[in-house]
Amino acid sequence: MQSTSDNGDVEILVIGNEVLAGNVLDSNSHWLCKQMAARGARVRRITVLPDEPAAIREALLSSLTRQPDLILTCGGLGPTQDDLTVTSIGKALKLEVREDPRAYDMIEDFYATLHSRGHVAVAGMTEARRKMAQLPDGAEPLLNTLGAAPGVLLRHERTTIVLLPGVPAEMMHIFDNSLAPHLASLFSRQVYAERTLKTDAWDESILAPVVDRAAERNPQVYVKSRAQVYGSGQSDFITLAARGRDNEEVEALLNAAEEDLRTALHAIDVHVLSA
Repeated sequence: MQSTSDNGDVEILVIGNEVLAGNVLDSNSHWLCKQMAARGARVRRITVLPDEPAAIREALLSSLTRQPDLILTCGGLGPTQDDLTVTSIGKALKLEVREDPRAYDMIEDFYATLHSRGHVAVAGMTEARRKMAQLPDGAEPLLNTLGAAPGVLLRHERTTIVLLPGVPAEMMHIFDNSLAPHLASLFSRQVYAERTLKTDAWDESILAPVVDRAAERNPQVYVKSRAQVYGSGQSDFITLAARGRDNEEVEALLNAAEEDLRTALHAIDVHVLSA
């Protein structure tokens, strides 16, 4: 699972009617973006979709035309009739979806454990539980010890596709444990770091010319001012972020950009309060 881009491009598909209806806050994509950034990858796009097969298939195929290194989906892996992600992805890739014995064993063990603890009345595999053991051909189940539905990992040409549950705790657990070893090889060539400079400026329009010129002089560093609400009692700050081959390269880029900014801010009588 080797990335062929310099940074590693990622797209996220958030799937769920409850998200689009405003009933559930999508915290998953925010968390995943932070995890990707920490690995030196770049999330290029986040798409929120209903639980509709046509919409899921269309979004996946559209994403694949851009050839990202990784596509992550969240939601739609459960036992109910509106959990349609696996079958929709399988159809989009023209893959047969069938019961996977590895996934079956994971789910059976999960419910056996719940039954032994008195949490569920039935230990065996029902039709609803067997639905979660359905995987596209060639896919690998990712162990989920916090919930029933395993994650799913498969590859299509140069893109790795990972299906994750929508429940945040389950999604994070699979990501940190079952998926992390795969990502280590995919994004092993990049280091990412950022730092924040808090200023005594209260007006982003004052910072804008300085920030713009610093970004031009330091093209390998992302330089962005962050405005606070007027009258909030909080001053504006500036974020610096960079990617590189190792920690030394990234630190050198950030140090140069920060020194540049501090000098330019001092010239307009704006001071950095903390970094």
